[in-house]
Amino acid sequence: MRKAAILALAALALLPACGKKTVLRPAEGQPLPPKPAMASVQPGVGDLLNSSPQARPVRDDELVTKSKPLQPDRFDLPPPG
Repeated sequence: MRKAAILALAALALLPACGKKTVLRPAEGQPLPPKPAMASVQPGVGDLLNSSPQARPVRDDELVTKSKPLQPDRFDLPPPG
């Protein structure tokens, strides 16, 4: 029982470290990724972390604006048998 309590206390002590955020930067001695072929300048760390609207489009939750009954479908047949 005492081992379980110590283990639970240790897990609770380490849990806040999971959400720790630090500034992202390249590893020591490692360069940034190569410049894209069509880019005029080398993007910085902040530019690489921010995605463009084309890469991450906004979500449109409003798919149906007007509710209307479906038109009859001549191919909507019951299963045979």
